[in-house]
Amino acid sequence: MKILGDPIFAKDENGRLKSRVGTIFLTVAPGLVTQNGIHAMQRQAWIDEVNRERSAEGLLELTDQEIEQLIAHSVDLIFFDDVVLIRPDPARMDLALWADEELQKFVSKRKIRFLNTHAKRVRDALRARGENWRMARDLRTREEVDRQIARGRTAIRHEPIYFYNGNTGTRYVTVGTYTQVKGLDDAAFRTQIEEIVSGLNSRNRLGSPDIDLFPPSLDPAVRTSFKELKPAALSDAQLREAVDRIELAWRMALPPGLRDEDPVSNLVWRAEMGEALSRKANETEVGDHELIQGISPEFYRQIEWLPGGRVEKGQLLFDPLYDEYQRTRDPELADLCDLRVRSIIFNLMRLFGSIDYVNVGRIPRSLLRKPIAGVRRGSVYIVQYKEVSEPLSRVFILRFQKWGIAEHLDEGKDLLTAILEANDYADYIMDRRLACRQLGMNLPRNVGFGQFTEKYTGQNQYFGTTVRAYYYVRQYVPGIASDKIPVDRFHNPAFALKFAELMGEAAALDLVVGRRTTETNEPIFDRNYEVLQIGPKGLPVRLVVTDHAGSFVDYSTPLEQGVAPYAEVVRRRERFVTDYGEFAKTYVAAFERRIAAVQAAYRERRAAFDDLFAGRPYDQAGSGAYRWSCVLKRLDACDPKVVATALKLAIQA
Repeated sequence: MKILGDPIFAKDENGRLKSRVGTIFLTVAPGLVTQNGIHAMQRQAWIDEVNRERSAEGLLELTDQEIEQLIAHSVDLIFFDDVVLIRPDPARMDLALWADEELQKFVSKRKIRFLNTHAKRVRDALRARGENWRMARDLRTREEVDRQIARGRTAIRHEPIYFYNGNTGTRYVTVGTYTQVKGLDDAAFRTQIEEIVSGLNSRNRLGSPDIDLFPPSLDPAVRTSFKELKPAALSDAQLREAVDRIELAWRMALPPGLRDEDPVSNLVWRAEMGEALSRKANETEVGDHELIQGISPEFYRQIEWLPGGRVEKGQLLFDPLYDEYQRTRDPELADLCDLRVRSIIFNLMRLFGSIDYVNVGRIPRSLLRKPIAGVRRGSVYIVQYKEVSEPLSRVFILRFQKWGIAEHLDEGKDLLTAILEANDYADYIMDRRLACRQLGMNLPRNVGFGQFTEKYTGQNQYFGTTVRAYYYVRQYVPGIASDKIPVDRFHNPAFALKFAELMGEAAALDLVVGRRTTETNEPIFDRNYEVLQIGPKGLPVRLVVTDHAGSFVDYSTPLEQGVAPYAEVVRRRERFVTDYGEFAKTYVAAFERRIAAVQAAYRERRAAFDDLFAGRPYDQAGSGAYRWSCVLKRLDACDPKVVATALKLAIQA
């Protein structure tokens, strides 16, 4: 492709880019212009250049129709030190993607990004190519988000009521800060409101508003009503009354999760504020909630979307970045080009022949609110895929087996032993799932089992040997993890009591199956796995245990002796509920009721339980069948009232 001007990323003697803008032409006379100027000037320069060449060859100049076609098939570019930004027309994403393909011939794909990703058509076009990774925001730890929110608190000339985004220069004011503002005397109140109104109506040198209302997605009508406020024309009383009306409309326009401004307890508010404070000028990134509709806030900035491939006419094309990595062995590409992602997509194509698109992301960190030290976890991925015949995409969680062949080889075991132990562990995982379901635990309805081969790259002598990796797939469970429910929800007595009922029932089963961490024997109930689904009236209607991890670790402790940790479910929410006594009573009653029910079910159909694993090895050293028999004996021997009383005393302690 001919370039009129300097190459992309060319710099002057001071190390500055020679050009910040470019225009790529795709038809009639393909080429790229990088000469300094605005895009309109570059288009005219290209028309003049093409006409000059045609004249030199004895050809007629471009016709008006050809010029119109040339301009219509051009795409604007913006250059930074190490990235090219494509400015797409959302209505002509075909041109933007065509420009992307042409640019990749001389610029690495990882250095090409898209503007206007806030537009649904842009996101949909990239998603359909398996390219969520080109839009996703960078990963951030919860500690990083907390620090940014704490550092962002600032003032302009008066009260420190704003949260500052250093990338765009915008200061966000939240509805909660009005409580602080309306406590000021009349003069200070007027001055502060005047500052907000002025900032809402002015923009900084980056083109961003000096002040904005939080969240950025707020109903524009609320923002407009504040911008149009005329403090000078109102008396002190009238001004307070006017701002009160705006504050009420603002609060009512907020989703429930954003009404309680507690960055410690309210995960939704913290995640949304973290997103707002990390936005950038010339935004090319979007949040995970924009990539996957309805995903829980606990996943925000926790998914590392990765290159995979796209499907065209039923044929799979792996992302060219994999080829680039194979050629260059660029260390920056090593982590990005995850070979497991290729294998996951390859398996999907083998299983489902009508895939429209697929995106795969990696979840590198535990989503536990308080991760447990020393716990070894298998790799977790999230898969978004759509079949041609279905209108919507599906989302699955894919977890690799914690103890696979490679992990046993890392322990120094020989290959045969590693294979046998990995196979036994795979059976043990699925057997525990069956046992939990037999006792009534509400797990995801379907779980798939998959495997593929990969090279072993550990320190064992078998380095380079092809081994199998095992993984389990379940559908993403929408809802809110119990430990991440915004605390303001508990102010509603109906919500609190339904929560207590569902959690009490789930706690009973959790105790029966002895869920603990293998490494530390810590309880893991109410730490991440219990997801509550909220009904149309805003109340919990169902609780799903997303993973049976840790079940049957404790299979010998009498239930009344192991019940104390479950008191924390109630105790840690004491200051948020309006009637703590009724909250605790409901929890304990549901707990006792569920233990009694599962005990009665066992006594009624003993054979269905006792013979469930009759074909499995029975070893008192701790085989799955032996642990199952111990759990059943412990259940049969317990007195539900005694266990519930022990729980009640633990809550009161």
